[in-house]
Amino acid sequence: MMYTKNRCRMLLAWCFMLTLNWTQAFAQITTSLTGKRFANITLEASLKPFKQKDNKYYQMVATELFTQWQSLLRHTDTVSVLLWVADGSEILNYQGKSDQSLEWAKYIGNPNTDRPVGSGPKELSLHERAYLYQGAPPNFTYGDLKQIVNTLKEVGKHLTGKPIRIGATFDPGPEFAKSPFKYEKHPEILEGSAMGHKSFVYSYATLKADKQSYAGYPEGIPANTPFGTFFGRQSQHFLRDLGFDYIWFSNGFGFGMEPWSSTGVIFTGTGFNSDKLADTKAKIINFWKLFRQECPNFRIETRGTNLSTGIDLAKDGVDLRTIYKGGFNILPPPNSPWAALDGDFGLELVGYMSRMAELPGDHYIFRYYTHDPWWLNSPWLDRYGREPHDIYLPMSVSRIDAEGNIALPTHLNFLTVDDSFGNMPTQVPDEVTPHILKARYDSPDAPGPLVWIYPFEEYHHWANQQKNLEEIYYGDWFIRQAINNGLPLNTVISSRSFSSVKREKPGLFDQSVLISIVPDPGSDYEKALINHVQQGGKVVIYGPVNRASDRFLDLLNLEKVDPLDGEFQISRAFVNDHLMQAYPNKIRHQALFSGAGISSKVKDVHDTSTKVYAQFKQGNASRDVVIARALPTWKGGAVAYISGTNSSHFSGGRLLNPDNPNEYFIGPLYMRYILQAFGIDINFEKADPAIKSPVLGISRNRNAYFFSGYAPNTTVKHLFKLPQGAPLLNGYDTELINGSSSYIFPTASHRECRVFIEQQDGIVSSKEMHSGELGISRRLKVSGLKNATVRIYPPDTTKDSAIHFYLNSDYPWKEGKIPFKKGDQKFGHHYVVEHISGDLVVSW
Repeated sequence: MMYTKNRCRMLLAWCFMLTLNWTQAFAQITTSLTGKRFANITLEASLKPFKQKDNKYYQMVATELFTQWQSLLRHTDTVSVLLWVADGSEILNYQGKSDQSLEWAKYIGNPNTDRPVGSGPKELSLHERAYLYQGAPPNFTYGDLKQIVNTLKEVGKHLTGKPIRIGATFDPGPEFAKSPFKYEKHPEILEGSAMGHKSFVYSYATLKADKQSYAGYPEGIPANTPFGTFFGRQSQHFLRDLGFDYIWFSNGFGFGMEPWSSTGVIFTGTGFNSDKLADTKAKIINFWKLFRQECPNFRIETRGTNLSTGIDLAKDGVDLRTIYKGGFNILPPPNSPWAALDGDFGLELVGYMSRMAELPGDHYIFRYYTHDPWWLNSPWLDRYGREPHDIYLPMSVSRIDAEGNIALPTHLNFLTVDDSFGNMPTQVPDEVTPHILKARYDSPDAPGPLVWIYPFEEYHHWANQQKNLEEIYYGDWFIRQAINNGLPLNTVISSRSFSSVKREKPGLFDQSVLISIVPDPGSDYEKALINHVQQGGKVVIYGPVNRASDRFLDLLNLEKVDPLDGEFQISRAFVNDHLMQAYPNKIRHQALFSGAGISSKVKDVHDTSTKVYAQFKQGNASRDVVIARALPTWKGGAVAYISGTNSSHFSGGRLLNPDNPNEYFIGPLYMRYILQAFGIDINFEKADPAIKSPVLGISRNRNAYFFSGYAPNTTVKHLFKLPQGAPLLNGYDTELINGSSSYIFPTASHRECRVFIEQQDGIVSSKEMHSGELGISRRLKVSGLKNATVRIYPPDTTKDSAIHFYLNSDYPWKEGKIPFKKGDQKFGHHYVVEHISGDLVVSW
């Protein structure tokens, strides 16, 4: 009887759902889902999975595609499929005919070489030739492509109950598909050297005359037609006719000449062509205007370059501020996928944060590299080794908007859901999805311990005046190297927003150390920074002081003297990382790559509130390069200054290369070391300077601290001590060394911390326990305590009456209850017990 009743209930529920609007019913079901929803999740895919030219086969592929990711798609409002049809030449070549043959990305390797596909000796690399991905790829037409687009929309809507968008792509380079348009008919639109000499389309190119008929130009292309005009008009026809909803600009298109390189039109590697800056900026902006005149309404989503806002502006004239404010209906560039290739997670995070400091709206993207459908690699399975560090690190990043709200990525992209053979192995979504969801559950809801105040306005203002290009170029490279050397920086706010947020939410940064360049003299930002320090705030200033006002120099107790560069000997008072082979005592400061020469000296050497942590010496001359100052009248506030040697150089290739760490000390290390002045000790124990340091993120969620990391070398030991004590990462045991907790992490790590202790030595741990008691949602056990002070960080909403401490007790928790007190608010919301030995259990 019970079985029959249950069946009836199920049938009634199903009938009820059928009578409802699908999205309303879905909303009722998903109200219990954890974590902040995404506005959109994009599944990027090539046409390779559509291995047969048959509508039923298209439906099977679409069904599998959406089914694989269903547990993640529950967490979004909209689902998109970004189709990598070819290289964008399918748009350039489009004639408006459904029976027109479609050249598509059916290759593995580079099809735009001198060698026929599938030919050449075995030893040739994939960049030197291409293969077909299967024996007989389908011969698609534009009509077939339209059918695939329609099938994806219909099947996706049916399976997910959500709006389905389909995106088209344009790539400026020679990857993915054959492109006679770029490399034979119109080589005049090529510049750049990302994949060989003149290999990339530049957005502000001009086309020569072409008698071929195109959808937007049935009589042919007139001479001197701007590429932006032609491309915009072709895009309008292509997107509208084939049922696409938006377009993706790939690999830096629309953002400069050299999307992968540290040099460009402005920066040559040896200096800056500042006279070209204004004209280059204008040409880039004109492309966006021309494109929008022809294609006014379709959303543009962008990949951006491999670099960052400041670097792109100084080297290639990319005026991101004007692009953002231009009303072009764009999504800003996400994190670059290149960290999967070169391990440069510092550059990935710097680029990501610099572009989200200000936005063209309220939306931005996190993009994850699962498969590569062209170059025979699947990063989740091989490059990452199935380690989720490139999930947890960038997803620990957040921005603070102009109202002081923590803003997370609204869009999530996967590049791609298919591999180079057109397969969609279920292993990848099955393994990746839990990490994505976990990272989203734990996403920041408060500023992290470190907050980067990004000089978005200053950089663009200086560029408009064609000044300080060296500093614009330098700043992001310096922070990139600091992150690569263990600086846990993952919260960003723009300098413009900071000034307004300080007025409206003055306590927002009370538990954070701010990181900033020297502000412009007399600016509102300068006033806000000075006031922040004098009212109890903590700030690290980096970069040249040659622009500093007298008032700001007084704050730092510095004076400007003649700048020096070149090689220096180092005098330092730091407790450094623990190395078997010590860091060199020599450093190289190149003014070209470090913003300027070093010109900082302590003004009042008798000021007992000023401490010099590092000094550089060159002959009889010396410069004070790392200092900290804290006056008694500052209510606990403190300021530190680092001259900011960017220990990198240009020796050809794509990126600036770090100096040899066995020969020169790496200057950006000082960014992590100076945190000691604020009670934050993060050190590493490793064999020698050449061993790469871990990349770290420390974020806040529900009053907990989350430690995320990437350990390129898993022999490195991490040592942590924050102002409130040594962090005990939940689920780990740790040996306390001089009051710091120590850990050796795997390649990827992500751990919650709600327990900090003050204790000099011993082996301690924080472990999860079961509730076992009505009204208790969480129980932790802290073991190995010896006369310790223990601080516990429950969720913000926890009331005093709801938290319980037990000493050396066990279930059913009728004995051993001990008193506690609320902790000092300077450390945030927490509770404290003192002089504790043995095992402590806390529940709430």
